Amino acid sequence: MAFDLSCPGLIIGCIFASLARASNVSDVYPPLWKESPGQFSDYKIENGKYIINLWLYPERLGMYKILLNKTAKYFAKFSPENEQNILWGLPVHHGWQYQTGRLADPTQSTDCGQKPENHLCISVDSWWADLNYYLSAMPFLAAVDSGIMGISSDNVTFLPPPKDQMNFCYNVSGCHSSFPEAMRKWNEFYQHVKSHSSSFDDLLEYLWAAHVSSLKVARKNFHNRLKYYSKQEADFGRSWALFVDYLAPPLFPTTLIRTCEFQKELPTRMLMNEDRAPFISDFSGFQNTILFALSLLHNTSSKKLYPPLPNSGFEGGLFLQNFQILGLLVKNTEEIT
Repeated sequence: MAFDLSCPGLIIGCIFASLARASNVSDVYPPLWKESPGQFSDYKIENGKYIINLWLYPERLGMYKILLNKTAKYFAKFSPENEQNILWGLPVHHGWQYQTGRLADPTQSTDCGQKPENHLCISVDSWWADLNYYLSAMPFLAAVDSGIMGISSDNVTFLPPPKDQMNFCYNVSGCHSSFPEAMRKWNEFYQHVKSHSSSFDDLLEYLWAAHVSSLKVARKNFHNRLKYYSKQEADFGRSWALFVDYLAPPLFPTTLIRTCEFQKELPTRMLMNEDRAPFISDFSGFQNTILFALSLLHNTSSKKLYPPLPNSGFEGGLFLQNFQILGLLVKNTEEIT
């Protein structure tokens, strides 16, 4: 079996090396998870509708929390305590965005997410926040539409941001109208979630199809937001979005522990122009390695030099096996040095 030493291979190798470490279960949840809303009645009600402000971190996080709670019974066959629910990847990644300051106003023209008294604010000018909107609103509203959430499709609506309102959707009908392909794929995912015959890999396949579909349209709609960031942060954002294309075909399992452990190897702060991986002094060896590989991936993407994506389940399995071995090699090298 040949080792894939390409940029995607190196990154996913680090993922698996990180998963080999011991996990502290009490430390896996996103920031403010316990304090966030956990049921619809925790939100405001107007004219018989639940009103959710997705531009406040606790309210967006609470939406994920409800989604995890409502889908827990469908994942109970895979493990106890809802740990194997593959929707965990969404709130865990969102928690990393909040914790590292990526939801704040990058233009600094407002204090949204900047000052202690406004740290829960999510800025509409944040590239990270806008992409995450598509990966929060659509999964949530598709779950409502599928009947999983226990309320009718017209019983929940989202508040609009202060500008660029046409770039977002706010209810089930609006999301279907504006983003029909992505919503269709999320609906397909939930239909398989409800099916007793669906395997874990089946669900991962439909989840990743929906995830990639949402991310594709989000990247197109918000690429102009990257101009507000340092070159290093903008390049990291582009390469991270590109790397998702490599996580999807091998069906990377976005469960609670796996996602949380990998999040620890991502940058712990916004990148500055002077940051040069793999020589960023306040980042770990793993973080530097991942950033360096992502940088190479971004630099070669326009030249089509990166390896082709695996296009079958068998190829995907070999893909992950190769990267797991590679990851252990990376981990052992770091421990020796």
